[in-house]
Amino acid sequence: MPKTPPQSAPPPNVQGTRELRGARPGAPSVEQLADLERLLSLCEVQAIRSGMPFPFGAHLRGNGVNFAIFSRHATGVRLDLFAHSEDVMPARSIILDTARNKTGDVWHVWLEGIQPGQLYGFHVAGPYAPHEGHRFNPDKLVVDPYATAIALLPDCDFRAALGYDPSSPLRDLSLSETDDAATAPKCIVTHTDFDWQGDQPLRRPWETTVIYELHVRGYTIHPTASVPFPGTYRGLIQKIPYLKDLGVTAVELMPVQEFNESHLLRVNPQTGERLKNYWGYDPLCFFAPKASYASVHDRGAQVIEFKEMIRAFHREDIEVILDIVFNHTVEGDELGPTVGFRGIDNVIYYWLADDKRFYRNFTGAGQTINAAHPIVRDLILDALRYWVMEMHVDGFRFDLASVLGRDRDGHILADAPLLERIAEDPILRDAKLIAEAWDAAGAYQVGSFSERRWAEWNGHFRDDVRRFWRGDEGMLGRFASRICGSSDLYLGSGKGPECSINFVTCHDGFTLNDLVSYARKHNEANGEDNRDGTNENFSENYGVEGESDNPSLEAIRQRQIKNFLLTIAIARGVPMLLAGDEFRRSQRGNNNAYCQDNDTSWIDWSLLQRNSEIFRFARGVLTLRRAHLVLRREAFYTDENIRWFNPNGNTPDWFDARQKCLAYLVRTTQDGSDVYLMFNADAVRITFVLPPSLRQGPWRLAADTSQASPRDCCAPGEEATLVNPTSYVVESRSSVVLV
Repeated sequence: MPKTPPQSAPPPNVQGTRELRGARPGAPSVEQLADLERLLSLCEVQAIRSGMPFPFGAHLRGNGVNFAIFSRHATGVRLDLFAHSEDVMPARSIILDTARNKTGDVWHVWLEGIQPGQLYGFHVAGPYAPHEGHRFNPDKLVVDPYATAIALLPDCDFRAALGYDPSSPLRDLSLSETDDAATAPKCIVTHTDFDWQGDQPLRRPWETTVIYELHVRGYTIHPTASVPFPGTYRGLIQKIPYLKDLGVTAVELMPVQEFNESHLLRVNPQTGERLKNYWGYDPLCFFAPKASYASVHDRGAQVIEFKEMIRAFHREDIEVILDIVFNHTVEGDELGPTVGFRGIDNVIYYWLADDKRFYRNFTGAGQTINAAHPIVRDLILDALRYWVMEMHVDGFRFDLASVLGRDRDGHILADAPLLERIAEDPILRDAKLIAEAWDAAGAYQVGSFSERRWAEWNGHFRDDVRRFWRGDEGMLGRFASRICGSSDLYLGSGKGPECSINFVTCHDGFTLNDLVSYARKHNEANGEDNRDGTNENFSENYGVEGESDNPSLEAIRQRQIKNFLLTIAIARGVPMLLAGDEFRRSQRGNNNAYCQDNDTSWIDWSLLQRNSEIFRFARGVLTLRRAHLVLRREAFYTDENIRWFNPNGNTPDWFDARQKCLAYLVRTTQDGSDVYLMFNADAVRITFVLPPSLRQGPWRLAADTSQASPRDCCAPGEEATLVNPTSYVVESRSSVVLV
């Protein structure tokens, strides 16, 4: 008798609707069977009620938990509860009834007896029709978008989470029937109980803010950090006294929204080492703090330890700003995994192309969150409110923020509704808002991003200051604008200098040491043939590429590092430093170390002692900034309080591209000191004529980057009076501050 002929394949455009079913049988261990038997016996007496559609997520209500999840196009939803993170079989499954457990587009249920620490996830059924934008797959466990904690197995690469069959010639038009519950991330029910001990938002004004960007793991994971809980929130607490001593008033944490560090499949071609998603700019869940940054791995411990960290920072008057990603997720393009939004309602959560099989990619990550949709806008606002109200964070830096200001067709809006809602939200009124005012699709809005409530990473400051100190021609006017708050960028849009986050280095690019040690990037270890990372670094090696023991060359590099630190400190706007720059941390020329969870990225604290002169100088210039309010006012300079000079004491020729020297005199209020600043980016020493002090007192030397410690930066009140009150020799590539 002939075999049954194979079923004809469904048309590739639409593969139909997959219905939910009970949990598939597996091969559980004896321990799993015992747990299952115990939980099933409890289920017999536990009530199941229809529940409430709001709030979204899992919330303790009475003696149970209410679960609610949005999906407009789903045909069925099943809630699975698990005993262990690695379980194949759920301990309990509840298929939600469309009559009892669905209100509008929200699926909901209340379960009696559920406690904090319970693991859960959803299976969502619906059409698998990629060309129509639908990618439901009930065999994939998806995370609750509102989950406040995630259990993620180590070394999980998400290959089992592919919603399609990668072996099929149809690729993403096929459909995977592989159940991924054993490796899928699982949500954790958490509680809000925490003793904040009276903690309140610090509400520090911009004019007293100094931002320090760091990576939670990388800051203390190196053995030289000498902390009891390396690479964790608690490890970071141990470094608060150091940060306080440096003069930092706000830490900006690189992404702590839960992400999967193990989904990269490449290796370092030089060492064979598996590369990791170290930076974390592709979140799995917007509400959940990173679990691996907790010192213990109890379910929900990451929430408690994160709060402990915030409380500890606030006790020392240091704010915490989160680098937060709302522009894309870990799910990537059409060939990425199905772990969240894609399997819940793909056409709602992501921007799709005209052929809805594909995604619009304004982020460089394969897809873009559909921030133009009201449901997604509410999700983003709810997440921000959660981090402020429940986790007590002080502000946010929005990665690729221009994405959030695009309309349904991808065009940049002049008055983007979401950006206005964030700025005007009553809960977020005291939160600092910082935009990375560009995206990967060509938007560049530095100087004009939304309204005054929004500060911006000033990419022009970074580039112009780098080019001026490198000695590029034609930079005199640009440099003057940057150190005065960039009025050419912000004045026209009604913003002040406090909207300019002034930085020379950040996580994305060279460290400060590498900026003066490498003329080109060296990203070979990333496994992308050195194609990744920007080529426009405006850097210089001064004769030798990389490390050098040449004393004269090292003297130039040391001086240039001091110039950059001083420039950041004296510029109007908000200064930002990259962690480790204050003692010459190096990434060996790698300007895109996103995948380097190793010595390349980790902070080597032995450098603090080796480069103590740079640390002392960095601390000194921040002290100088605090001592002179005129340098940090939230207003642009006017002709009444600033005068510009060339070395001869005349007005600078702003149109002479060869000029690389300038000075300016700032007159302060009655209770302050006048300040005279001189900058020489030329390769030769220059004598500057000094103007008479407007206060008829002698000029005193506050800082000179050509000097060795301690004369390179003097503490307020300890400045030395100049021997010659009429002129001062500024060495090549040097800055001088007189008071």
